[in-house]
Amino acid sequence: MAYPQRVITTVTRKNLVTVPAEVARAMGIGPGCRLDWQPLKGTEEIRVRVIPRRGDLARRLKGFGRKRAQGRDAVAELVAERAAER
Repeated sequence: MAYPQRVITTVTRKNLVTVPAEVARAMGIGPGCRLDWQPLKGTEEIRVRVIPRRGDLARRLKGFGRKRAQGRDAVAELVAERAAER
């Protein structure tokens, strides 16, 4: 996925920042999305991380166990792993 090289925005009087449309699309940012702002010590930089919505996390995990377990006996693997630890 191509990300914009550089985008400059302006902070409003109320300390609001507009996320540029191309960045929002590329990062899946939309209304209600939460951002984690972390000032980097000793620099004038800020790291901004998108906090995934709970529903998005749940959708990503849905069926994950089934996909991984196809053709495997997870219980037998766990029993064998425990036996090897002894």
